[in-house]
Amino acid sequence: MTEPEVFVLADQAINDVVAHIHDDQWPMPMPPSFARRDTASVPTLRDIVGYHAYDDAWVPDMLAGGTIEEVGKDKFKGDLLGDDPKGNFAAIVEKAIAAARAVTDLERTVHASFGDFTTREYFYQTNMFRGLRARDIARVIGYEVTLPAELVQGIWDEIQPHAEEWRAIGVFAKAVPVPDDAPLLDRLLGLTGRDPNAVD
Repeated sequence: MTEPEVFVLADQAINDVVAHIHDDQWPMPMPPSFARRDTASVPTLRDIVGYHAYDDAWVPDMLAGGTIEEVGKDKFKGDLLGDDPKGNFAAIVEKAIAAARAVTDLERTVHASFGDFTTREYFYQTNMFRGLRARDIARVIGYEVTLPAELVQGIWDEIQPHAEEWRAIGVFAKAVPVPDDAPLLDRLLGLTGRDPNAVD
């Protein structure tokens, strides 16, 4: 699979999970594994989904080659979920997916807030972030999500060659031992420092 195709599957997966959030779940505090590095406060489910909406809202401009300054650093500032969090999230995802499907040059530079990368490298980061967070959020809300096999394989193929170098700079926690014959998703979770059998 190509990196844009993996992105589409990952974004569809997290959108599917968000669509299954119950109205009374939005204010729920998230487990410690969801804590942001830049704040000591415990995020709510809405905070986490709101952050993903913000991250996805930037995708079309990032893939078009725009810089933060050119786009406007405050373009997506504020509450993007509004009174219809599921619908607004889905609309943002739809635009991001359309932008990913339009990509033809995977070597074009993406000017992210944390540095410049090729489009291919940008997809590596975004695909993993969305795909694994879809699974993480689903577990918290009690939704039995099944990530598509193609998505799991795609993320594995993208990050497995780089896992240890990314771990060395703090992207991943220490790897969790998983049997070699375990399902690929379990091995992927272990590779990224997640315990496949953990409660949260």
